Amino acid sequence: MKRAEKAVIIAQQLEELYPEIPVPLDHSNPFELLVAVLMSAQTTDLKVNEVTPALFAKASNAATMATLPVETILADIRQVGLAPTKAKNIRRLSEILVERHGGEVPASFEDLEALPGVGHKTAGVVMAQAFGVPAFPIDTHIHRLAARWGLSNGTTVEKTERDLKAVFPKEKWNDLHLQIIFFGREYCPARYHDLTTCPICSWAATKKRIREEAKR
Repeated sequence: MKRAEKAVIIAQQLEELYPEIPVPLDHSNPFELLVAVLMSAQTTDLKVNEVTPALFAKASNAATMATLPVETILADIRQVGLAPTKAKNIRRLSEILVERHGGEVPASFEDLEALPGVGHKTAGVVMAQAFGVPAFPIDTHIHRLAARWGLSNGTTVEKTERDLKAVFPKEKWNDLHLQIIFFGREYCPARYHDLTTCPICSWAATKKRIREEAKR
C-alpha cells in the first residue's frame, strides 16, 4: 500500500476516534499558550497545566511577565523540567515581545523562532492553535508513529514533518497533529507495545517493523 493510500485510511480512523480535539495545554490567550508550550518540553502537559494557573494569575500578558523577577517565575514553575532555563527564557521573551512586537505574540514562524527557548515545534503549535495557520509540529509521539505506520523513514523530525505534509491535506494538518498525539498516548506507547493489537499499527506497519518491535 502506498503512503498516500495509508494516509487516507489513517486520517479516517483518527477522525472517528477523536472527532472532538481539545487543546491539551490550558490557556486563555496566545501569550499564555506560547509560555505553556515552551514549558512543555521534557515535561508532561498535565504537569504544565498544574503549574501555569499560579503563574498566569500573576502575569497573563507579556508586559506584566516582563516585570516579574526570574526568581518569581521560577518559584511557580519549579516542578517542570529545566525550570531555571525556562524561567529565564519566559522573562526574556516577554521583554522582547514588549520591545519589538508591542507586547503581542507575532503570527510569524520567523519571529516566533527568534524568541528565546522557542524552536520550530513550539512555533508550529502556537501558529496552529493560536492563529489557525496550517502547521504540523512534530513531537516524539508523532515522529515515532509516522515511522511505525510507514509514512516516514525520517531520522529527523524535520524529515518526518516534510513527509507527513506531503501525504495529508493541508487543511487537516492542525487536527491531525493533535489526533496523532492523543492516539499515541492512548494506543501506541513507546515501549512494550504489541503492534499486532494496535488499531493502526496492526495493518499499517510492515511485518519487519512488527518483528523488530516485538524484540524490544
